Amino acid sequence: MEEYNMYEYDDEVLDTFLKKQTQLFSEEVADTPEAAEEFLEDCMAVVCKNIKEVRDYFDEAGSDISGMSDDELMDQSEVFAIEDGRFLVVEG
Repeated sequence: MEEYNMYEYDDEVLDTFLKKQTQLFSEEVADTPEAAEEFLEDCMAVVCKNIKEVRDYFDEAGSDISGMSDDELMDQSEVFAIEDGRFLVVEG
């Protein structure tokens, strides 16, 4: 099984989640970087270094994504694109 970057959320990851959290949740679940980090830890969110790792993560989790393109995968509400090319995956 791949080793995903869990529990190490840098400022860019936290800022991205704070800005985009309503793509997955109907209302904001965090309003500070500290609250965002605590929330991400609680739901065991993972940081993937590229879309291939995102695909591997969903495959290992048993999600049926076999027919999805990379663009469709990136459009999933639980996938947050980070400006540096990484992805945050948050299971709601």
